[in-house]
Amino acid sequence: MSYSLKLPPIVIGLVLIVALLAIVAMYGSDRWQSETDKLRVKMTNGQQPIQPKTYDPKEITGLPEPVQRFFKAVLQAGQAIVAKVELSQHGQFHMNETEDKWHKFTATQLVITQRLGFDWDAKIQMIPFIKVFVHDTYLLGEGTLQASVLGLFTVAKMHNTPELNQGELLRFFAEAVWYPTSLLPSQGVVWEAIDQHSSRATLTDGKTTASVVFQFDAEGLITSMRAESRCYSVVGDKLMFMPWVGNFREYSVRNGMRIPLEGEVGWEHPEGLRLYFKGEITKISYEFAA
Repeated sequence: MSYSLKLPPIVIGLVLIVALLAIVAMYGSDRWQSETDKLRVKMTNGQQPIQPKTYDPKEITGLPEPVQRFFKAVLQAGQAIVAKVELSQHGQFHMNETEDKWHKFTATQLVITQRLGFDWDAKIQMIPFIKVFVHDTYLLGEGTLQASVLGLFTVAKMHNTPELNQGELLRFFAEAVWYPTSLLPSQGVVWEAIDQHSSRATLTDGKTTASVVFQFDAEGLITSMRAESRCYSVVGDKLMFMPWVGNFREYSVRNGMRIPLEGEVGWEHPEGLRLYFKGEITKISYEFAA
């Protein structure tokens, strides 16, 4: 005896829709990856020689006391200067401040320390089968922020404005806790004393300057950072600036350097801090000047 199975039209329709979404998602992902590869080749080709090639503790003489504690805690004499970083992350991202909803993300990031730049390539899961692809980039002095549904439909894009460029340089600077040799004076950073637990660091790249206040614990590890003013939103020709804050934890040794593997970032509104990023590094690798 044989049986015939007849699926209802609505089921067939749903199967076709899911299959079509899967095909579109694969095409969008491949297209996005191709553009990412081109961008990162351009970034790598822009690398410049680094001097000095290794860390000499003599160069931190005279720096504010908490900054000296930091370098003593995270670096050893002779540590090779970081030239390139590749890392993977996962975590949660808050897309809309009017809703208390977090979305899972995965990301890879490439960082070049001379000429400095980075590309954060993230996939944020909005609903099943639908991801928002994000490039957050600083390349050759120019910032770019692009968001695209499925890697195909651009929903936001900003490029090379003074406010965006400064915001992206601030991000590079704040995340230097992952490549701490970039915070050395020999790499262009100017440190100013504030108190026993905080110091201000300033970095200039071309026409753009960024300043961040780092907080240190008793051991010397950086626990948080704060930028007094970063561009929060652009509506027409109206710009809104707000303090930008990040926290770091779970330090671990990687290639002889102590770095934090977990962090969170948010905006300091008048009513309090609102986080939009919670992430963890799952993999990190380095190339060195030496």
